[in-house]
Amino acid sequence: MNNSTDVIVAYFAETARLMGRLDAVAADVARAAEACIAALSSGGKVMFCGNGGSAADAQHLAAELMGRFLFERDPLPALALTLDASALTAIANDYGYEHVFARQIRGMGRRGDLLVGLSTSGHSANVVKAFEIARQMGIVTIGLTGASGGALEQHADILIAVPHGQTSHIQEAHITIGHLICGIVESAMRSPPR
Repeated sequence: MNNSTDVIVAYFAETARLMGRLDAVAADVARAAEACIAALSSGGKVMFCGNGGSAADAQHLAAELMGRFLFERDPLPALALTLDASALTAIANDYGYEHVFARQIRGMGRRGDLLVGLSTSGHSANVVKAFEIARQMGIVTIGLTGASGGALEQHADILIAVPHGQTSHIQEAHITIGHLICGIVESAMRSPPR
């Protein structure tokens, strides 16, 4: 093997090792899926937020619920708070970047909704602020973080702390966990498309 192949094989091995350790968060994943099902069953929506790669994951997971994941079914109300560039930049400019998600939640959220925040460090100020506002409004919160949990640990109703410290591997686990939650939710909420 050459050096680049060694790096690739080592990376895959570390990813596989992490995936093999995710059973440590299985109970939290089950609680998160149940909370999503409860919110959607009662007429609420699921909102997602995150920064950078986590913003892309937020959009990806919202799309799995609004579109479809594995089955043909009616859309499930979900949205990513990362999509409206005009709102994001206006709020960041007028109020500060830490308010970009919280202000949207104040405008669109309601008791019975659910917020999923993705932050590999658990310290993203705008996600933490969003969780603070959501709690005040009676919105259930699910935090996906790395091993430490960060500041989100004290603000999340349900915390799924991936047992790793490297951003790329944490994000790989987040999308795996997100897909699993979407699959469980979709199976529970499945109804023939209209």
